[in-house]
Amino acid sequence: MKFGKITMCALALTGFASVAIAGETPAPEGAELYFINIKDGDTVSSPVTIQFGLKGMGVAPSGTEQENTGHHHLIINEAIEGEELNEPIPADDQHIHFGGGQTETTIDLPPGTHELQLVLGDWTHIPHNPPVMSDKITITVE
Repeated sequence: MKFGKITMCALALTGFASVAIAGETPAPEGAELYFINIKDGDTVSSPVTIQFGLKGMGVAPSGTEQENTGHHHLIINEAIEGEELNEPIPADDQHIHFGGGQTETTIDLPPGTHELQLVLGDWTHIPHNPPVMSDKITITVE
């Protein structure tokens, strides 16, 4: 079947096209994301092993569009807030993606104080609505 540009636009506007809208993947009420093995105020040595906990949702690799699932992102010394909650989470040294569905990592952190937060991203790396995020914690690396 062949569609023209006007027809495709009309389909998209009326909801017949399957397109993910930023920040619109729903999260179930009560979903929780948290750190399992470290807590606010901990002093640790590098490399640091971090285990990710999730309640009320499942973990799926990025690119897997399945209801009530997502994949983990570890945010280091940064924040995701405001309009950033409607955009794909960046991939860099402060925004680490676990698109394979991983629930644990071991990372090297330099000595000093570091703020950490977990954010669950949908199949396109965009936070859910409402966002499923852990509390921010501060750890000291010796």
